[in-house]
Amino acid sequence: MQVWLSTRKGLFCLDDSGGALQIRERHFPGVAVSLSHRDARDGAIYAALGHGHFGVHLHRSDDEGRSFVEVAAPAYPPKPVGHVDLDPMRQIDRAWSTELVWALASGGPAQPGRLWCGTIPGGLFRSDDRGGSWELVRSLWDRPERAQAFGGGYDLPGLHSVCVNQNDPDDIVIGISCGGAWRTRDGGGSWELTTGMWAEFLPPGVASEPASQDPHHIVRCPAAPDVLWTQHHNGIFRSTDGGSTWAEITGVAPSAFGFAVAVHPSDPDTAWFVPGVSDLERVPVDGRLMVNITHDGGRSFTAMSAGLPQRDAYHLVYRHGLAVDSTGERLVMASTTGSAWASQDGGSTWELLTADLPPVLAVDLVD
Repeated sequence: MQVWLSTRKGLFCLDDSGGALQIRERHFPGVAVSLSHRDARDGAIYAALGHGHFGVHLHRSDDEGRSFVEVAAPAYPPKPVGHVDLDPMRQIDRAWSTELVWALASGGPAQPGRLWCGTIPGGLFRSDDRGGSWELVRSLWDRPERAQAFGGGYDLPGLHSVCVNQNDPDDIVIGISCGGAWRTRDGGGSWELTTGMWAEFLPPGVASEPASQDPHHIVRCPAAPDVLWTQHHNGIFRSTDGGSTWAEITGVAPSAFGFAVAVHPSDPDTAWFVPGVSDLERVPVDGRLMVNITHDGGRSFTAMSAGLPQRDAYHLVYRHGLAVDSTGERLVMASTTGSAWASQDGGSTWELLTADLPPVLAVDLVD
């Protein structure tokens, strides 16, 4: 197994070729890597970089991560002359430029070369040549509801989740920070806003407005693609109809707030979450880091903490900071403190891998 950790100061590769997971390589030293993605169809590994003033760059490896070459980065078209894209919260004109690559996903087995890329400020891009070129999905970008989207942790909305149904790769669910969850059934030709979420941070009259929801991360069960889970800003929601509608999971202890979520690859009733106190206190409850697990579709949860710090722990696990392998038994979690842990038993117990990395932005597992 390989573990790719995207950090604020490079991309780290851990593997267990020597028996235990250890750091073997580092790429792009000193550069912020927002995430990596392995395309299971051809083995290519993609890395998204943020060079600050020098912009966003995308790299691909065709030799299992030993070396990378730069490919095209998604770029927005020029804004039409005189067009104002008004931010509903800050009341300023929003620029059309790629600020961050926040999601990468592969197309279906019969779509060689197709990739999907989510970005800040909320646009979705498609490539049909393995990242050689990108096209903005205007059918989503031009929807009038986009005017309601606003920034969450960032100043601008961000498209952070792209969930492709591998049985029907034209069926895709995406999540936008403070922009709602959307579904296409025709490969991006048309889109529908999904319903059922609510936002406690909005006034009662608009709390259920679909285009203003803040799903923190959305995942889809590969073996049962009609089942999706999301860690929302103010709770946990689950869909059993392909993401068209959502039902809230209530009574989650010690907290239903958090960012990360992972779903078992073959059991849609099993999912993992990393609870935090609240929006205003983004740290573990009572200073104890734990992972919440449900095995019954959210009817009950078990907080697992064996091997995790249980005193004065102030780790934040970002939305892409928890990953599960194809067996559903091995998980890796990493935090903004530069710590990473692995579980070999489905999240029941954890082992510290390192506590000395830069802040970790995303985790990707390669079997």
